[in-house]
Amino acid sequence: MEESFTCTKLHPTFGASVDGVDFSKPVSAQVIADLVKAHTYYGVLVFYNTGLDDLTHCEFSKQLGELERAPKFNSPDQPDRFSQPWLFDAGNTLIDGTLVQKDSRRWHYNKGNALWHVDSSFNQHRSKYSLLLSHRVPKDGGDTGFADIRTAYDDLPQEKKDMLEDLIIEHNLWHSRKVAAPEEFSKITEQEMAVKKPAYHKLVQVGPDGRKTLYIAAHSKRVIGWPDDKGLNLINELLAWCSQPKYTMAVKWQQTTRQLVWWSNITVLHRATPFSDQMEIRDMRRTTVFDDGPFAHGIPDAAEREMRGDLPAA
Repeated sequence: MEESFTCTKLHPTFGASVDGVDFSKPVSAQVIADLVKAHTYYGVLVFYNTGLDDLTHCEFSKQLGELERAPKFNSPDQPDRFSQPWLFDAGNTLIDGTLVQKDSRRWHYNKGNALWHVDSSFNQHRSKYSLLLSHRVPKDGGDTGFADIRTAYDDLPQEKKDMLEDLIIEHNLWHSRKVAAPEEFSKITEQEMAVKKPAYHKLVQVGPDGRKTLYIAAHSKRVIGWPDDKGLNLINELLAWCSQPKYTMAVKWQQTTRQLVWWSNITVLHRATPFSDQMEIRDMRRTTVFDDGPFAHGIPDAAEREMRGDLPAA
């Protein structure tokens, strides 16, 4: 007999907590298919008391698609804190377990996580899902905020939708880091630039559920073919629109056994919220699943098209 699960809504338009999935054994193909269907509808699924470890976290994620390897920003020889190469370190500790120190490069880098974003939009092959597993959480703060971009897009005036329809956005990791920590990231190292170069994606897209959405993030640097200041003004306007309180919710990380949050990087924005990062440990580990849909690889020739003038006029 196939196991079943139940979903409880967390917000009127998106997000649900899930009860009834047994992570102590491999999840069946039928349950995976049902979970994907639920996730396509809700955009964010929250699982409590999963009991997952690094290996089973990765194994469950692999059932959802191909995993992105965690990047190494400092150098190719940067040691791994985890045994699995697909785990991105979304916490505030170093490999020896000590806290990331204030004003270090990584501390400033982490400040960008507080901006509304989607994961890996700065990759030309973008991600579809992120699955964040808690190993240790602070007593207060450190929640994760989410914003429903689909409903935000639905509510835009038709005239605005028409204007946005054909625009292409440059996504750049170092843009969001400079926004969050302008002095620290006024200069980007050669290694950082080599690891993450700009990527180009359509702004208005159709999500897995058939609804239109905005593919936008703090990584969004400019509108291709537009003057930089005009494009950035539009990006900031849209981010502010999508993050209005009526479109947002916060997921609290409970002191439970390995809470897992699985979100869409196509239909939902997210951000971290503050906590006492110099006093408490927040050990969070994320897998990232590559997109395999029609918009997965974006518009790789956008820069060349811009040089030819083959883009919508500003």
